[in-house]
Amino acid sequence: MSTKRYIIASGLILALFAILGTALVGITYDSTAEKIAQNERQALLSKLQQILPAGQYENNLLQSTVEIPADNRLGHEQPSTVYIATQQDQITAMIFPVIASRGYSGEIRMLVGIDIDGRIIGVRVVRHRETPGLGDGIDAERSDWILGFNNKSLQNPPPSKWKVKRDGGVFDQFTGATITPRAVVQAVQLSLVYFERHKDELIIAYRKQQQPAEAQPDTTDTTNEQSTNE
Repeated sequence: MSTKRYIIASGLILALFAILGTALVGITYDSTAEKIAQNERQALLSKLQQILPAGQYENNLLQSTVEIPADNRLGHEQPSTVYIATQQDQITAMIFPVIASRGYSGEIRMLVGIDIDGRIIGVRVVRHRETPGLGDGIDAERSDWILGFNNKSLQNPPPSKWKVKRDGGVFDQFTGATITPRAVVQAVQLSLVYFERHKDELIIAYRKQQQPAEAQPDTTDTTNEQSTNE
């Protein structure tokens, strides 16, 4: 076989393997995409229920949502989703996805639950890259530190005390790690500020979504035929 033919044959074989590989990746993705999405929904629901146990609301949290525009108080540069909890058709709480951008090792993604009166019902960290053994104390699985936000509000403690103790506030810091809890405290406080300023808008937006679609006008031709008497 000449060198030219050898190169062509090798190229065709490589192309064939590339096509087969791409096809296998596509088939694998299609067969697992729904399962992955389902697992992600279940993981999200699990975090939501850590903040608000199932017995404390009656609706489907994953389907009871309001989309909100990007807001730097929540740390988002893109629109995000607020989860609305209800009992007897009354809104009782809202859970916000929040990003604390000033963690020691980058973003700290959280869910912050606030009841309709403006009190924290729970905070849970969803994702972070903080140092194991130091900053990872923000995880509820590793420490009860995050539970210290329960029942807090903008006035409890006063705004000047929404800091870690090292900065003159009321929240504990971790031994050898102040940046991480400082970032979380600030993000939770800003979540309360956002809720206070936008609560009414969110309630109105959610109520509008719950209203049944208006009946479409009847376009049937109802013109009466005129009869002619001879």
